[in-house]
Amino acid sequence: MRKLVVSTFLTLDGVMQAPGGPGEDDDNGFTHGGWMVNYWDDQVGAAMEDLMGKPFDLVLGRRTYDIFAAYWPHAAEEEGAGPLNRATKYVASRGRPTLSWDRSELIEGDVAEGVAALKKADGPELQVHGSGNLIQTLLRHDLVDEFRLLVFPVVLGSGKRLFADGTVPAGLRLVRGSVSPNGVIIGSYEPAGEVVTGSFG
Repeated sequence: MRKLVVSTFLTLDGVMQAPGGPGEDDDNGFTHGGWMVNYWDDQVGAAMEDLMGKPFDLVLGRRTYDIFAAYWPHAAEEEGAGPLNRATKYVASRGRPTLSWDRSELIEGDVAEGVAALKKADGPELQVHGSGNLIQTLLRHDLVDEFRLLVFPVVLGSGKRLFADGTVPAGLRLVRGSVSPNGVIIGSYEPAGEVVTGSFG
């Protein structure tokens, strides 16, 4: 069984929209694109190198695929382009897009069923980057094996959130964690079953 990992940059209030730059995703009038750039440091870079330092394939929503496909095929190896370009890209889309990036495949039919089939097939780890709408589908169908979350010390008050309204309640277990010099919390979490409530009374 292939492991499916969601890797996401988040603000302290849970926003994942357009971390990398202005114009990346301006939906709903979002004006804070690039919010994570000034907090990047060597430890954050090392965490991303560790994530991408072994073979992996990508599962991407259409919007994230288009953003990646416009940049990474033309980027230099030292920017981290190599692993992304070598990965097979499985794309979830409601339409029939032209997938011009090498090694790209459309997930045919029902997305949840398609991803479940990918997990059962032979191959390297499956990684999801960005792809907020797709992640909600994966969460509803219990398809995520690990969350690798980088939480940056900034709050925005609005924007697309990883755990939006309607997210299925679930417990998580921290399996690795650290804090970078610029205050970025780097944590890996695994699903831990249903939410367990209690009382101090």
